[in-house]
Formats: sequence, structure tokens, C-alpha cells
Amino acid sequence: MKARLLAPFAPNLAKLAICTAIAGGVILSGQLYAAVDDDTIRIGFISPRTGPLASFGKTDGFILKQARQALASGMTVGGKHYQVEIIDRDSQSDPARASQLAKELINQDVDLMLAISTPEVINPVADASEAAGIPFMSTVMPWEAWYYGRGAKPGEASPFKWTYHFGFGAGEFYRTYISQWSLIDTNKKVGVMYPNDADGNAIRAVLAPRLANAGYTIIDPGAYETGTSDFSSQIALFKREGVEIINSFPIPPDFAAFWRQAAQQGLHRQVKIIQIAKTGLFPADIEVLGSLGPKIASAAYWHKTFPYTSPLTGLNGEQLANMWETETGEQWTQQLGATLSLLDAGTEALKQSTNPLSRTSVRDAIAKLNVTTIGGQVDFTSGPVPNVASGPIIGAQWVKGTGKFKLDYVITENVTDPNVPVTHKLLQYNAK
Repeated sequence: MKARLLAPFAPNLAKLAICTAIAGGVILSGQLYAAVDDDTIRIGFISPRTGPLASFGKTDGFILKQARQALASGMTVGGKHYQVEIIDRDSQSDPARASQLAKELINQDVDLMLAISTPEVINPVADASEAAGIPFMSTVMPWEAWYYGRGAKPGEASPFKWTYHFGFGAGEFYRTYISQWSLIDTNKKVGVMYPNDADGNAIRAVLAPRLANAGYTIIDPGAYETGTSDFSSQIALFKREGVEIINSFPIPPDFAAFWRQAAQQGLHRQVKIIQIAKTGLFPADIEVLGSLGPKIASAAYWHKTFPYTSPLTGLNGEQLANMWETETGEQWTQQLGATLSLLDAGTEALKQSTNPLSRTSVRDAIAKLNVTTIGGQVDFTSGPVPNVASGPIIGAQWVKGTGKFKLDYVITENVTDPNVPVTHKLLQYNAK
């Protein structure tokens, strides 16, 4: 049996002693612990299931079900068998709630914390985990917004001892956009819509200068606030400057408002490529735009044609997507593989630790992790900076569906992972 912390502070030792006697726990150094089964690994998992970022968390319940089934018989680490419990929570797309949920899970003595999708969820959970000394892993946000957005400085040692992130960054976006945009002849004028948030500020600082150095003219109307309802000034600037490419990193409601207004004011007729990120990742984001949706370009951090298999569930991308569509009747989304890849990486780190109930052992296993998940390779030994493993972002586009769904999500370039097959030619947005 292992004593797990129940109350981090003991305001009254005598009262705690009484409570302990009743509850069957023990007091160590003025803190209340309960004697619990030391053969259970507890994994905390936080994602946005409701709120404006809910599209990122829509498939998480399904993926957690697959993970729990795969872990139903537990796992063996270092010759010892453990049961595994996943405790999942909904951040409601609220950073303050994400932080509070992380602290609650920490007080439940989780052995590993996982968080997924956007800085609004990931960063506050990472900060709480770092402060408490809890091994942490995340994915699905630009790594620069995670690393530098939490206080790391270029050229300096990492300030993080417990928290790790894997996935795409500005370098992957740059390579993908240069590859994708070269497929259509344009005047190389790019109107950018970067919000005043962790994603937008990181992309403006890192990606925009690289695009400019590659010969693109960046037309930047300045950061806008999330929730903006009137984009007339930005649209007027883009029309006046003759932009033929638009690049945007908004939350879904903001992009829908912007692009509808752009169509009302005629901007869409001069745009050859509309390249969006953070929104346009899921069918519902594009379907709400009606006739304005097809031929919007996107980028995939996972696609069902990724040629990898989940070490946790044994499923490949096509099998996972088909299971989702059969069970729900809804179209697959790239979040399926992204969420499973996080659980793949997390459980592999636990297996590779010398003791999955030791925080330092799990942390050290993450730092040395180099595995292939359903989303591809996760290698924390090769950078690009400490605590980060890079991952692909693949050029894609929404086109009119050829089957039972209104839209198909197709791959148009693969420079960041040539193992992913290119299946379609990029279509010009304003072409008839």
C-alpha cells in the first residue's frame, strides 16, 4: 500500500489526527495522506469538451473509451503489474478553469498529467503541473506558444523541469505554407489575421518574418482581440493592397464572422488561397460557411492516411476513422489521431519508466522518449529546444464531398512528413 497525499496543508494537526483515525489514513510531516492501492497508475487528462473550443474536444470521449478498453487489464512495468485509471476533465475552453482542474487532479495525486488543444487549455495546466512537480505532456498547439509563451527565453536553458510538449511549430508551418502556396501562381501578397493571444503573438513573431524573407509581402493590420465582431477595417486593407493569399489563426467563431463579412464586401473574389489554422480543422467549422467553405486550405496535424499505428490500441488511421464514423454516424476529424497520439506517448513513457508511481522516474522517461505514435514520431531527445519534440503539419484542403459527407479533407502536400501520401492538387479558391 502507498500513502497518497489528500491535503497539502495541515491547518490543525490534532483535527487531522482525528480525521485520519476515522479514515484509516496516516499523517506524515503534518500532511494528511490516505492509504490507497499502490498498484494503480493515475493519469489526469484535460481538454476542451465545451465552450468555443469544443470542436477540439468533441472526439475525446470516444478516444478515451478506446484507451480505457486497451488499458482494462492494466500494464506491466519493470516486472510489476499495475492497474491504470484515466481521470478526464473538461476545461470548458476557460484557462482559469483549466488551471483549477489541474490543481484538483494534482491533489488527487495523479502520476502523469496530459492536456491537449490550444494554449487556453494547455499552458495553464502545464504551469500548474510544473509548480507542483508533476510529469506533464501535451500536444496540439504551436510549440513556440508553449515554450516561449510560458517564459522560456531564446538561447537560455529551459526553465521547465517537469513539463513537455510535442507537435508542430512555426518552422513546420513555414515549410508547409511555402510548399503549399507554390502550387498556385499568386502575387505573393499575404494578408494575415493573427489574434492577440498566445498562438497569434507567437506566429506573428516567428512565422511572419520568415515568410517575408522568402519573398512574400506581409500585409498585417495588427492584432485583433478574440471575439471581435467587425472586421471591416482589415477587409478594406486587404482589398486595397490586392492580397491574393490570406493566412489566419483565429478561433472558429471569429473566422466564420470574418469570412462571411469578407464575402459580403467582395474580398473573396480576389483571394486565390485562404490558408487557415486553429479553425477549419474540423468539418463543422467549414460546413457552417455553406458555399464559402469548399476550397479553403488548411493544415493537418493528423490525417486518417498517416501511415502509423497506435501502440496503445493497435489501430491505424483508417481503422480509427472508420470506427468513429460507424459508431457516431459523423465524419472523422484529425483530432481523433491527435488525442490518441498523446495517450500513446503518455502510456509509452509510463512503460519506459523504472517506476510509474515515481514522478522523477516518469519525468526522466519522458525526457528520453523516442516512440512512434499513431501521429508519427515523438522524439524528445532531438529538440528543437529542450522539453519539446517537433511534429508534422501537412498541407490540406476542404473540397466538395464525393461520398456521404458534404466535404472531403484531402492532402495536397507533405513536405514535413513525406511518408504521408499526397492525394489531390490544390484548388484555387476564387477559380470558377
